[in-house]
Amino acid sequence: MPLSADRNTPYVDGCRVAVPVAAGVCIYGGAMVAANATGFATPGATAATLTYLGRADEQVDNTTGADGAKSVMVRRKKAFKWANSGADPVTQASLGLVCYIVDDQTVAKTSGGATRSVAGKVIGLDVDGVWVE
Repeated sequence: MPLSADRNTPYVDGCRVAVPVAAGVCIYGGAMVAANATGFATPGATAATLTYLGRADEQVDNTTGADGAKSVMVRRKKAFKWANSGADPVTQASLGLVCYIVDDQTVAKTSGGATRSVAGKVIGLDVDGVWVE
């Protein structure tokens, strides 16, 4: 039913969110965080079924817990500098294009034959890493 009066709609800025953590994983502070196929936070890894979320603001160890037993604070909507893959490096020609998750701190230029999930768009390169938005 449509509104017939003003509504105080709750909101969050979405830049820092708590995400329930997958069973059996430890996410380190500063790590790349992704959602697995069931929607739980997991460290970035080579897998075709992950959805990039952002960077962990803290360490959360859920290695002995069930899915969602703990949550991790994830910083989103920012550009983060990740390590560049030595085997499949992102280059200047990748500016504005997507790059792919290798592990919880590394991105690559290609999907590795459809084995890697998208990390985000490359917005810059430094000698020590790739800026990903």
